[in-house]
Amino acid sequence: MAGIVVRREIQEKIGEIKEADILVGIPSYNNARTIGHVVKAVQAGFAKYFPDRKCVLVNSDGGSTDGTMDVVQNTAIDDYQAVLLHHRVEPVYKITTPYHGIPGKGSAFKTIFEISDALQVKACAVVDADLRSITPEWVELLIKPVLQGGADYVAPLYLRHKYDGTITNSIIYPLTRALYGKRVRQPIGGDFGFSGELARFYLTKEVWETDVARYGIDIWMTTTAVANNFRTCQAFLGAKIHDPKDPGADLSAMLYQVVGATFDLMETYDSVWKTVQGSEPVPTFGFQYVVGLEPIQVNLTRMIERFRLGVKELMDIWKVFLPPETTDLLHTFGLLPKARFNIPDEVWVELIHHFALAAHQKVINKEHLLKSLTPLYIGRTASFVVETSESDAPEVEKKIERLCRMFEEKKSFLAKNWENRGGLS
Repeated sequence: MAGIVVRREIQEKIGEIKEADILVGIPSYNNARTIGHVVKAVQAGFAKYFPDRKCVLVNSDGGSTDGTMDVVQNTAIDDYQAVLLHHRVEPVYKITTPYHGIPGKGSAFKTIFEISDALQVKACAVVDADLRSITPEWVELLIKPVLQGGADYVAPLYLRHKYDGTITNSIIYPLTRALYGKRVRQPIGGDFGFSGELARFYLTKEVWETDVARYGIDIWMTTTAVANNFRTCQAFLGAKIHDPKDPGADLSAMLYQVVGATFDLMETYDSVWKTVQGSEPVPTFGFQYVVGLEPIQVNLTRMIERFRLGVKELMDIWKVFLPPETTDLLHTFGLLPKARFNIPDEVWVELIHHFALAAHQKVINKEHLLKSLTPLYIGRTASFVVETSESDAPEVEKKIERLCRMFEEKKSFLAKNWENRGGLS
């Protein structure tokens, strides 16, 4: 139980439970409004799919002041017969605990990993506390590939609106797929399954006092699993419904956090990704079906204006590390009318590669560098909106696939220039 949260009542609870088969963790911060639904879904999943297994639900809370932990303790399913064909054999154990360490989702996860290690759990999952679309089936889909399929890491696979998850679609998925060679479609999805063995491996990593603990934990978990050859798969969970975000809104903080973490992981695993060529699919569990999705409104005019303002104000920063022909193209894109606004795949891939190299070579302050990416990302998203305005979901996925292949084809430039601190070749 080394490193475990030292609160006496938690140690007593662990001593009472002794060992468990399955653990589902819910990190939370002021989620009283939504977490009751998530807890009910998890309890129903335990009851319906794992009635003879010893199951633990852990709420790792970041100091909520709205009664989140009370909601977790007081939430129970009144009528198990509504979700069961037979009575549950084992009781569900609940642990609610404030986590310790620097504030952030990563610190919440560490507490969950430590409790799973102390209980010698075989299969774990973590789910977001604000999910409106979680069902009991999510528990089965995230846990069964570990318990019965030999998987160590289960990434989520959701259906999302074509303008939801644009950071994933335009940067994180294509870049991590090209780097590590596995087609994990939602590497920062927020809901994951993993083996007890992988949880223990995560605990050995010296990241818990770094930015990973504040943010970046999702991409860190995925990359760490893939880069260390843990058996990875994905599970189709249907729709992910959460509060919709306007992709044209100010996402600079999230972009900085997620892209920064992805670039940091490139440093950690450069000996791995430089030898990877192409990519391959990972096994996918679950029945895939079409679901209705909540519409997302976009303000295309505002997005293009943000891009043009960036070209006007940030060009001096970009000229430090972007080739002249690329900065000339950015000027040209800014002159395009709204209906024909376009940043081609090839140029976008080159931009991301140059940003990654500039971060690696410490050309300028990392925060300034990454925050200067925001108007370019918003411009690329505007380009995607123009290109896909009449496209259905399969057509959009084909366009994302095309972008991924471009990242893979141009990866040699990244690998070749990684050690070349004297300039690009």
